[in-house]
Amino acid sequence: MTHPNFILAYVASAPRSAALYSQLLEAQPVEASPGWALFALPNGLALGLWSRDEVEPRATLPGGTEIGFPVENDAAVTATRDAWAGLGLKILQEPTRMDFGYTFTAADPDGHRLRVFAPAA
Repeated sequence: MTHPNFILAYVASAPRSAALYSQLLEAQPVEASPGWALFALPNGLALGLWSRDEVEPRATLPGGTEIGFPVENDAAVTATRDAWAGLGLKILQEPTRMDFGYTFTAADPDGHRLRVFAPAA
């Protein structure tokens, strides 16, 4: 069995998305060009941002991925929601309790869903 460790998101502007994700991830891309940015995260996950006009075969739909961001507790969920709203991200789901924990969901400018959650005890 393979163990995925790479997320690839198709974006309208790799430099614009890289600037946003640099803030969200508190990290800089390890590779960047006009059509591409790659983040290598300490937990082994890689996040690639590829211009949808340059990928082959061409990507035609915006968004389509959901990236999970676990945090320590409910207060961190709320604080992250407020910080991300301050960055101009669209909040799709306000903080709420669900079966798996306390969560909210935002969208980046390309429509990718970003879910922050504090796992249930």
